[in-house]
Amino acid sequence: MQEEIEKKILEKIEDLRVFLAIEGGDIEFIQYKDGYVYVKLLGRCANCGFLDVTLKETIESYLQEEIPEIKGVINVSL
Repeated sequence: MQEEIEKKILEKIEDLRVFLAIEGGDIEFIQYKDGYVYVKLLGRCANCGFLDVTLKETIESYLQEEIPEIKGVINVSL
C-alpha cells in the first residue's frame, strides 16, 4: 500500500512540476510517512511570499483530491 501511494504521489508531483515551473519554481518529493507528504519547494518557490498559500491551496489540495489517504503536505527546508 505504501509503495502504491508513493508511486501515485510521484506521478502527481510531475503534474505539479509543470505548474510550478511557469513561475520559476520546482518541487522535490522527500517522503510519505504517516499520511503526510514531505516535499521541498525549490527555485523561486522556495523564497516566495506565497509559499504557504501555494503549499496548502495548490499542492496539498491537489494531492488530497487525487489521493484521499494524504492528510497533509509539509515543506521541508533542508
